[in-house]
Amino acid sequence: MSLSHPSGWGAVQGDERTAVFKEAGILLAELREIADLDPSTHVHEHVPESFRLTLQESYRACEAITRQYSKSFFFSSQLLPPEKRKAVRALYAFCRTSDDLVDHPGDELARALATWVELVHAPQPPNNHPVLLAWSDTAQRHAIPMALVDELLAGIAMDLSISRYATFDELWVYCYRVASVVGLLSMQIIGYQNGASPYAVKLGVALQLTNILRDVGEDACRGRIYLPHEDLARFGLTDADILAGCCDQRFRALMQFEIARAHQLYEEAWAGIPMLNPDSQLAIGAAAEVYRAILGNIEQNDYDVFTRRAHVPFLKKLWILWNVRCRLEQKPA
Repeated sequence: MSLSHPSGWGAVQGDERTAVFKEAGILLAELREIADLDPSTHVHEHVPESFRLTLQESYRACEAITRQYSKSFFFSSQLLPPEKRKAVRALYAFCRTSDDLVDHPGDELARALATWVELVHAPQPPNNHPVLLAWSDTAQRHAIPMALVDELLAGIAMDLSISRYATFDELWVYCYRVASVVGLLSMQIIGYQNGASPYAVKLGVALQLTNILRDVGEDACRGRIYLPHEDLARFGLTDADILAGCCDQRFRALMQFEIARAHQLYEEAWAGIPMLNPDSQLAIGAAAEVYRAILGNIEQNDYDVFTRRAHVPFLKKLWILWNVRCRLEQKPA
Protein backbone atom coordinates (compact mmCIF):
# COMPACT_ATOMS: atom_id res chain seq x y z
CA MET A 1 0.00 0.00 0.00
CA SER A 2 1.23 3.49 -0.73
CA LEU A 3 1.68 6.30 1.77
CA SER A 4 0.40 9.84 1.36
CA HIS A 5 3.36 11.01 3.41
CA PRO A 6 7.06 11.29 2.51
CA SER A 7 9.25 8.32 3.43
CA GLY A 8 12.80 8.45 4.57
CA TRP A 9 16.36 8.11 5.79
CA GLY A 10 17.99 11.10 7.40
CA ALA A 11 17.20 14.35 9.13
CA VAL A 12 19.28 17.49 9.35
CA GLN A 13 20.07 18.13 13.02
CA GLY A 14 20.59 21.40 14.89
CA ASP A 15 18.74 24.54 13.85
CA GLU A 16 17.56 23.04 10.58
CA ARG A 17 14.61 20.78 11.26
CA THR A 18 13.86 19.60 7.76
CA ALA A 19 13.78 15.83 7.40
CA VAL A 20 15.06 14.44 4.09
CA PHE A 21 13.12 11.25 3.43
CA LYS A 22 13.94 8.48 1.02
CA GLU A 23 12.31 5.24 -0.08
CA ALA A 24 13.01 2.10 1.92
CA GLY A 25 15.17 0.40 -0.74
CA ILE A 26 17.36 3.48 -1.17
CA LEU A 27 17.65 3.93 2.58
CA LEU A 28 18.78 0.34 3.12
CA ALA A 29 21.26 0.57 0.24
CA GLU A 30 22.74 3.68 1.86
CA LEU A 31 22.87 1.88 5.18
CA ARG A 32 25.01 -0.83 3.62
CA GLU A 33 27.30 1.80 2.11
CA ILE A 34 27.61 3.65 5.42
CA ALA A 35 28.39 0.37 7.16
CA ASP A 36 31.06 -0.33 4.53
CA LEU A 37 29.63 -3.81 4.02
CA ASP A 38 31.27 -5.46 1.03
CA PRO A 39 28.65 -6.83 -1.41
CA SER A 40 30.63 -10.07 -1.60
CA THR A 41 30.62 -10.50 2.19
CA HIS A 42 29.20 -13.77 3.45
CA VAL A 43 27.20 -12.77 6.48
CA HIS A 44 27.10 -16.28 7.91
CA GLU A 45 29.23 -19.33 7.51
CA HIS A 46 28.60 -23.06 7.65
CA VAL A 47 27.26 -24.15 11.03
CA PRO A 48 28.23 -27.57 12.38
CA GLU A 49 25.35 -30.03 12.63
CA SER A 50 25.60 -30.13 16.44
CA PHE A 51 24.76 -26.38 16.65
CA ARG A 52 21.78 -26.42 14.30
CA LEU A 53 18.33 -25.67 15.69
CA THR A 54 15.05 -27.27 14.74
CA LEU A 55 12.03 -25.20 13.76
CA GLN A 56 10.29 -26.35 16.91
CA GLU A 57 13.16 -25.05 19.04
CA SER A 58 13.19 -21.80 17.09
CA TYR A 59 9.48 -21.15 17.55
CA ARG A 60 9.79 -21.92 21.27
CA ALA A 61 12.56 -19.32 21.50
CA CYS A 62 10.28 -16.74 19.84
CA GLU A 63 7.55 -17.58 22.33
CA ALA A 64 10.02 -17.01 25.18
CA ILE A 65 11.08 -13.64 23.73
CA THR A 66 7.44 -12.56 23.43
CA ARG A 67 6.66 -13.65 26.99
CA GLN A 68 9.72 -11.82 28.35
CA TYR A 69 9.43 -8.51 26.52
CA SER A 70 5.71 -7.92 25.96
CA LYS A 71 3.30 -9.27 28.53
CA SER A 72 0.46 -7.43 26.77
CA PHE A 73 1.14 -8.98 23.36
CA PHE A 74 1.75 -12.40 24.88
CA PHE A 75 -1.60 -12.12 26.68
CA SER A 76 -3.56 -11.13 23.56
CA SER A 77 -1.80 -13.60 21.25
CA GLN A 78 -2.97 -16.43 23.52
CA LEU A 79 -6.40 -15.83 21.98
CA LEU A 80 -5.26 -16.81 18.47
CA PRO A 81 -5.47 -20.32 17.01
CA PRO A 82 -2.20 -22.24 17.70
CA GLU A 83 -0.65 -21.90 14.23
CA LYS A 84 -1.42 -18.20 13.93
CA ARG A 85 -0.25 -17.65 17.52
CA LYS A 86 3.07 -19.30 16.72
CA ALA A 87 3.52 -17.19 13.59
CA VAL A 88 2.69 -13.80 15.15
CA ARG A 89 5.09 -14.53 18.00
CA ALA A 90 7.79 -15.22 15.44
CA LEU A 91 6.90 -11.85 13.91
CA TYR A 92 7.12 -10.17 17.31
CA ALA A 93 10.50 -11.77 18.04
CA PHE A 94 11.77 -10.69 14.61
CA CYS A 95 10.64 -7.09 15.19
CA ARG A 96 12.03 -7.04 18.71
CA THR A 97 15.40 -8.45 17.71
CA SER A 98 15.66 -6.02 14.79
CA ASP A 99 14.77 -3.01 16.93
CA ASP A 100 17.18 -3.98 19.71
CA LEU A 101 20.08 -3.58 17.30
CA VAL A 102 19.75 0.22 17.38
CA ASP A 103 18.55 0.65 20.95
CA HIS A 104 21.79 -0.33 22.67
CA PRO A 105 24.88 1.90 22.87
CA GLY A 106 27.74 1.14 20.52
CA ASP A 107 29.85 2.47 17.68
CA GLU A 108 28.97 -0.24 15.16
CA LEU A 109 25.18 0.13 15.07
CA ALA A 110 25.00 0.83 11.33
CA ARG A 111 27.17 -2.19 10.55
CA ALA A 112 25.19 -4.40 12.89
CA LEU A 113 21.90 -3.39 11.29
CA ALA A 114 23.31 -3.67 7.75
CA THR A 115 24.54 -7.18 8.52
CA TRP A 116 21.12 -8.05 9.94
CA VAL A 117 19.43 -6.78 6.77
CA GLU A 118 21.69 -9.07 4.74
CA LEU A 119 20.75 -12.02 6.94
CA VAL A 120 17.06 -11.23 6.52
CA HIS A 121 17.49 -11.11 2.73
CA ALA A 122 19.65 -14.24 2.54
CA PRO A 123 18.10 -17.17 0.59
CA GLN A 124 18.53 -19.37 3.65
CA PRO A 125 18.66 -18.16 7.27
CA PRO A 126 21.58 -19.20 9.51
CA ASN A 127 20.40 -22.44 11.07
CA ASN A 128 21.72 -21.57 14.51
CA HIS A 129 19.65 -18.38 14.82
CA PRO A 130 16.21 -19.20 16.27
CA VAL A 131 14.50 -15.90 15.40
CA LEU A 132 15.61 -15.87 11.77
CA LEU A 133 14.78 -19.56 11.35
CA ALA A 134 11.25 -19.13 12.73
CA TRP A 135 10.67 -15.87 10.88
CA SER A 136 11.89 -17.28 7.55
CA ASP A 137 9.51 -20.21 7.94
CA THR A 138 6.62 -17.89 8.84
CA ALA A 139 7.37 -15.54 5.94
CA GLN A 140 7.37 -18.44 3.46
CA ARG A 141 4.21 -20.05 4.83
CA HIS A 142 2.25 -16.79 4.69
CA ALA A 143 3.78 -15.27 1.54
CA ILE A 144 5.02 -12.19 3.40
CA PRO A 145 5.96 -9.43 0.90
CA MET A 146 9.64 -8.51 1.27
CA ALA A 147 8.74 -4.90 0.42
CA LEU A 148 6.84 -4.67 3.71
CA VAL A 149 9.76 -6.20 5.60
CA ASP A 150 12.06 -3.59 4.06
CA GLU A 151 9.73 -0.82 5.19
CA LEU A 152 10.03 -2.12 8.75
CA LEU A 153 13.81 -2.34 8.54
CA ALA A 154 13.95 1.15 7.05
CA GLY A 155 11.98 2.48 10.01
CA ILE A 156 14.48 0.92 12.38
CA ALA A 157 17.31 2.42 10.34
CA MET A 158 15.76 5.86 10.79
CA ASP A 159 16.71 5.66 14.48
CA LEU A 160 20.36 5.72 13.45
CA SER A 161 20.11 9.15 11.87
CA ILE A 162 16.96 10.84 13.16
CA SER A 163 16.55 11.85 16.79
CA ARG A 164 14.07 14.71 16.26
CA TYR A 165 10.87 15.21 14.25
CA ALA A 166 9.64 18.65 13.19
CA THR A 167 6.00 17.77 12.54
CA PHE A 168 3.48 15.05 13.23
CA ASP A 169 3.43 14.27 9.50
CA GLU A 170 7.13 13.37 9.74
CA LEU A 171 6.54 11.31 12.88
CA TRP A 172 3.68 9.54 11.07
CA VAL A 173 6.16 8.12 8.57
CA TYR A 174 8.28 6.65 11.36
CA CYS A 175 5.19 5.26 13.13
CA TYR A 176 3.95 3.77 9.87
CA ARG A 177 7.22 1.97 9.26
CA VAL A 178 7.89 0.57 12.72
CA ALA A 179 4.29 -0.14 13.78
CA SER A 180 1.69 0.11 11.00
CA VAL A 181 3.81 -2.19 8.84
CA VAL A 182 3.81 -4.72 11.68
CA GLY A 183 0.02 -4.63 11.53
CA LEU A 184 0.08 -5.13 7.76
CA LEU A 185 2.46 -8.07 8.22
CA SER A 186 0.20 -9.53 10.92
CA MET A 187 -2.74 -9.34 8.55
CA GLN A 188 -0.90 -11.61 6.12
CA ILE A 189 -0.85 -14.20 8.89
CA ILE A 190 -4.33 -13.86 10.37
CA GLY A 191 -6.35 -13.07 7.22
CA TYR A 192 -8.46 -10.03 6.34
CA GLN A 193 -11.04 -8.54 4.00
CA ASN A 194 -10.27 -6.00 1.29
CA GLY A 195 -10.29 -2.49 2.68
CA ALA A 196 -8.83 -3.37 6.08
CA SER A 197 -5.34 -1.96 5.43
CA PRO A 198 -6.05 1.76 6.10
CA TYR A 199 -7.44 0.85 9.51
CA ALA A 200 -4.34 -1.19 10.28
CA VAL A 201 -2.19 1.82 9.40
CA LYS A 202 -4.11 4.04 11.82
CA LEU A 203 -3.96 1.42 14.55
CA GLY A 204 -0.21 1.10 14.10
CA VAL A 205 0.28 4.85 14.45
CA ALA A 206 -1.90 4.83 17.59
CA LEU A 207 0.12 1.98 19.10
CA GLN A 208 3.48 3.60 18.32
CA LEU A 209 2.32 6.98 19.61
CA THR A 210 1.30 5.23 22.84
CA ASN A 211 4.73 3.64 22.98
CA ILE A 212 6.38 7.05 22.43
CA LEU A 213 4.34 8.69 25.21
CA ARG A 214 5.11 5.89 27.67
CA ASP A 215 8.84 6.00 26.89
CA VAL A 216 9.50 9.77 26.78
CA GLY A 217 11.91 9.48 29.72
CA GLU A 218 13.75 6.41 28.45
CA ASP A 219 14.16 7.93 24.99
CA ALA A 220 15.42 11.21 26.46
CA CYS A 221 18.16 9.25 28.24
CA ARG A 222 19.27 8.09 24.77
CA GLY A 223 19.16 11.66 23.44
CA ARG A 224 16.00 11.00 21.41
CA ILE A 225 12.84 13.09 21.39
CA TYR A 226 10.05 11.70 19.24
CA LEU A 227 7.47 14.31 20.26
CA PRO A 228 7.22 16.70 17.28
CA HIS A 229 8.82 20.12 17.62
CA GLU A 230 5.61 21.76 16.46
CA ASP A 231 3.79 20.18 19.42
CA LEU A 232 6.49 21.15 21.92
CA ALA A 233 6.30 24.75 20.66
CA ARG A 234 2.50 24.74 20.93
CA PHE A 235 2.85 24.27 24.69
CA GLY A 236 5.94 26.42 25.21
CA LEU A 237 8.38 23.52 25.61
CA THR A 238 11.87 22.95 24.20
CA ASP A 239 14.15 19.97 23.67
CA ALA A 240 16.03 21.03 26.80
CA ASP A 241 12.85 20.71 28.89
CA ILE A 242 12.29 17.14 27.73
CA LEU A 243 15.93 16.13 28.19
CA ALA A 244 15.82 17.61 31.71
CA GLY A 245 12.72 15.59 32.61
CA CYS A 246 10.53 18.65 33.08
CA CYS A 247 7.06 17.50 34.18
CA ASP A 248 5.27 20.80 34.74
CA GLN A 249 1.86 22.05 33.63
CA ARG A 250 3.14 22.73 30.11
CA PHE A 251 4.27 19.12 29.77
CA ARG A 252 1.02 17.79 31.21
CA ALA A 253 -0.94 19.84 28.68
CA LEU A 254 1.24 18.44 25.89
CA MET A 255 0.63 14.89 27.09
CA GLN A 256 -3.12 15.50 27.27
CA PHE A 257 -3.01 16.71 23.67
CA GLU A 258 -1.04 13.69 22.44
CA ILE A 259 -3.18 11.23 24.42
CA ALA A 260 -6.34 12.69 22.87
CA ARG A 261 -4.74 12.29 19.42
CA ALA A 262 -3.92 8.65 20.17
CA HIS A 263 -7.47 7.93 21.43
CA GLN A 264 -8.91 9.38 18.23
CA LEU A 265 -6.69 7.11 16.14
CA TYR A 266 -7.72 4.05 18.19
CA GLU A 267 -11.39 4.90 17.64
CA GLU A 268 -10.93 5.46 13.91
CA ALA A 269 -9.03 2.17 13.60
CA TRP A 270 -11.65 0.06 15.40
CA ALA A 271 -13.80 -0.35 12.27
CA GLY A 272 -11.02 -2.49 10.82
CA ILE A 273 -11.19 -5.14 13.55
CA PRO A 274 -14.40 -6.80 12.20
CA MET A 275 -12.71 -6.94 8.79
CA LEU A 276 -10.15 -9.43 10.09
CA ASN A 277 -10.59 -13.21 10.04
CA PRO A 278 -13.22 -14.04 12.72
CA ASP A 279 -10.84 -16.34 14.63
CA SER A 280 -8.44 -13.43 15.16
CA GLN A 281 -10.70 -10.45 15.85
CA LEU A 282 -10.78 -10.88 19.63
CA ALA A 283 -6.99 -11.20 19.85
CA ILE A 284 -6.29 -8.08 17.78
CA GLY A 285 -9.06 -6.09 19.45
CA ALA A 286 -7.71 -7.06 22.87
CA ALA A 287 -4.14 -6.21 21.85
CA ALA A 288 -5.25 -2.75 20.72
CA GLU A 289 -7.37 -1.98 23.77
CA VAL A 290 -4.87 -3.34 26.30
CA TYR A 291 -2.17 -1.15 24.81
CA ARG A 292 -4.59 1.77 24.68
CA ALA A 293 -5.09 1.37 28.44
CA ILE A 294 -1.45 2.45 28.92
CA LEU A 295 -2.69 5.97 28.14
CA GLY A 296 -5.02 5.80 31.14
CA ASN A 297 -2.19 4.65 33.37
CA ILE A 298 -0.06 7.60 32.21
CA GLU A 299 -2.90 9.87 33.32
CA GLN A 300 -3.15 8.06 36.66
CA ASN A 301 0.60 8.68 37.14
CA ASP A 302 -0.05 12.42 36.66
CA TYR A 303 1.80 12.27 33.30
CA ASP A 304 5.10 11.40 34.97
CA VAL A 305 6.78 9.38 32.25
CA PHE A 306 10.25 10.27 33.46
CA THR A 307 10.38 8.35 36.74
CA ARG A 308 7.41 5.96 36.37
CA ARG A 309 6.67 3.41 33.64
CA ALA A 310 3.01 3.02 32.74
CA HIS A 311 1.65 -0.53 32.59
CA VAL A 312 -1.65 -2.40 32.61
CA PRO A 313 -2.28 -4.84 35.52
CA PHE A 314 -3.42 -8.36 34.67
CA LEU A 315 -6.91 -7.97 36.17
CA LYS A 316 -7.39 -4.83 34.11
CA LYS A 317 -6.44 -6.82 31.01
CA LEU A 318 -9.14 -9.39 31.81
CA TRP A 319 -11.70 -6.60 32.20
CA ILE A 320 -10.62 -5.13 28.85
CA LEU A 321 -10.88 -8.54 27.20
CA TRP A 322 -14.49 -8.89 28.39
CA ASN A 323 -15.37 -5.45 27.07
CA VAL A 324 -13.74 -6.14 23.71
CA ARG A 325 -15.72 -9.37 23.39
CA CYS A 326 -18.94 -7.50 24.12
CA ARG A 327 -18.10 -4.74 21.65
CA LEU A 328 -17.39 -7.26 18.89
CA GLU A 329 -20.68 -9.04 19.55
CA GLN A 330 -22.69 -5.84 19.15
CA LYS A 331 -24.62 -5.69 15.90
CA PRO A 332 -23.92 -2.64 13.75
CA ALA A 333 -26.70 -0.08 13.81
